[in-house]
Order: sequence, then structure tokens, then C-alpha cells
Amino acid sequence: MPAPTDVNAGRSARVGLAFVGVMLIAVNLRVSFVSVGPLLNDISTDLGLSSAGAGLLTGLPLIAFAVFSPVAPVFASRLGLDRALWASLLLLAAGIVLRSVPLAGLIWAGTGLIGIAIAFLNVLVPSLVKRDFPGRVSQVTGSYTATQAAVAALGAALVVPIAQMPQAGWRVALGIWAGLALVAVAALLPSLLRQDEQQRVPEPHRGPYLSPWRSVLGWQVTFFMGLQSVAFYVLMAWLPTIEQDQGVSEAAAGTHLSIFLLVSVGASLGTGALLHRFADQRMIALTASVLALITYAGLAFAPGLTMLWVVAGALGCGSLIVIALSLFSLRTSHHSQAAALSGMAQSIGYALGAAGPVVFGALRDWSGGWTLPLAATAGSMALLCFTALLSGRNRLIQDVRP
Repeated sequence: MPAPTDVNAGRSARVGLAFVGVMLIAVNLRVSFVSVGPLLNDISTDLGLSSAGAGLLTGLPLIAFAVFSPVAPVFASRLGLDRALWASLLLLAAGIVLRSVPLAGLIWAGTGLIGIAIAFLNVLVPSLVKRDFPGRVSQVTGSYTATQAAVAALGAALVVPIAQMPQAGWRVALGIWAGLALVAVAALLPSLLRQDEQQRVPEPHRGPYLSPWRSVLGWQVTFFMGLQSVAFYVLMAWLPTIEQDQGVSEAAAGTHLSIFLLVSVGASLGTGALLHRFADQRMIALTASVLALITYAGLAFAPGLTMLWVVAGALGCGSLIVIALSLFSLRTSHHSQAAALSGMAQSIGYALGAAGPVVFGALRDWSGGWTLPLAATAGSMALLCFTALLSGRNRLIQDVRP
């Protein structure tokens, strides 16, 4: 019989490797599409896109999130959770490469593949955290959320200088991120090959639980997810363009976006560390939602204080995403149910998020200015505050009756 110290050492090694795997996946969750924002003017000019078309390009991954998120739990049940995550990373690398190929229509096909891959990763990572770190959900969620934001910040800062290098351009600047996905694919392959998922100890039998699709609480979490997605993705798509219209250079606007993402790293880490200390999540979710409301109202009516609103938005969005992802585990009883809620919330939630950049761009075209789309988005943030109070209550979906 192995000594207790050997057992503990083996368990610690497995937990450590699992954490590294989560971080490698996190590196790839944002950078491939947030790096489009700083180059959106160049891409639009090159491809002849209108503001609404540019919004659709940035919103296409979110549309894919909405359509394919419900498929992710089925995909994982067929391949196994770990193999499904690895295959999604491979698909992500393929999409990034395809997006940068200078052939008509491939930017749309590649962007769609990127959206499908990240949809699967977004849905399945909370399930992975629930399975491998059931006692540290908020801390691990905060860590991987901060990691993805940090890498995205680096990408936002570097993408314009890379595009401006001789013989580079926006296609090269967007295509280099395939390397990060391939690194994760290569790093995770050895451990994947050592696993025999058919010999995994089966999860203990559990009684039936209420489907999130039939749960009031499930819908509350879903709308919280969707509205916080609007808060983040509208800023990712349009903040650099808004600033450039106010006289800020393209490189400076990209730097401001990277500042936004870096500040959100601290917000994500802080929220992950604090979330489990509260009896429920209402107060911290409401605080973050109010910051998002202040951000859009400030950009609309006091544009001269842009950096203040950028920091407020970073604090709010960095906290909101950790709360939303943690709720998938905190409102469910085990990792299979967490995957079901994650698939539902990210499907419908990202449908709302996908509409954000498109509607924002259409309102900009219709009104000829930024005040109307910013004020309308601020109104949606008031609804986010309401859903924060509802979804933040300390309840499980299985305790809610339809």
C-alpha cells in the first residue's frame, strides 16, 4: 500500500497539472478576437465594411457562442471532457490561420471557426473547474479569468505595432495568435495520451435534478451572463474607434484597451479571492454591475474623462465575468449539471452579447454620433443590476421549482 506521503504527493501533482492545463486553455480564450478591435478601422477599410458590418465581424464569434454552446456538453459526453477541450484548441488554431488567409470570404469562415472553438472551451472549462477543483471554484475561476485578460491585454497592446511592421499588416497581426493555441495543443497532448477515460472512476449516482432550462434561477443566471457580455464585448469592439473619433491615435487607443484589460486582471483576481467569503454573491455582483452602468453613462455624457470610465469599466467587467462563470458551479450540485447550465447560459447569454456590437454600430450609423448607442447600453446595464440581485442569491437550481 502506498505511503500517505506518496498518495498526497501524487494528488498534489495531479492537481498541479490540472491547474496548468486550465491556465493553458485560459491563455487562448480571448486574445484571438479582442485583438480585432484595435485593427477594426484597417480591416474595415481593406474589406469595405460599414459600421454595422464591422460590428458583425466582431460579433460573429458571439453568434457562434450562442449557437454552439448547447452542443458543447454533448460533444464532451461523446469524446470525454479532456479530449473535447483538446480538440477545441486544435479547431481554434485552424480558425485563426484560416481567418488570416487573403482569400475572399475566409475571414468570415475563420472567424466562425474561432467562435465555435471558443464556445466549446467557454462552456467546458467551468465544468472542468467544478470537477477538478470543487472546493476552490471562485479562486480558480478568478485565476484563469485573470490569465485570459492578461494575455488579451498583451495582444491588444502589440497587435497594432505588429501590423505596422514592414511586410506585416493586419492579417499577420491576427494570425500569430495561432501559435498560442498550438502551444497548448502540444503541451496537453502527452497527458491526454496517458489518460484512459474509459477507466475513470464513475461519478457517484445522483438523484434527478431540475434542468436549468426549466429553472427560474437558471434563467436569471443566463440573463446575468448575457448582459455582462454586452458590457464587455461592446467595449472590446468599439472603445478604440470611439477614442479615435475623439482624436486619440490608433496606437494609443490600443494601449488604452490593454490598460482596460490589465486593470480587469486585478479585478478578476480580487473577485475570485473574495467571492467565496460572502454568504451569497448579491452585493459583489451589484457593485460590479453599477460600475458597468457608470462606465457607459460616463462615456456618453462626460467623454472628456475617458480614462476614468475605462478604469471603472475594467473593474466592473473584470469582476462580472468571474461572478458569471462562478455561478455555473455555485448554483449547481455537480460538474455535469454545471456543464448544462454553462451551455444554456452561454448560448442565450452570448446571443444577447452578440447583438450588442451590431446594434451599437447600427445606432451609431443611424444617429451619426456615440451618445445614443452609449446611453442605450447604459440602460441595459440598469437591467444587469437587477439580475445581479436575483442570480446572486445563495440557492441551487435543484432547489427551484418551475
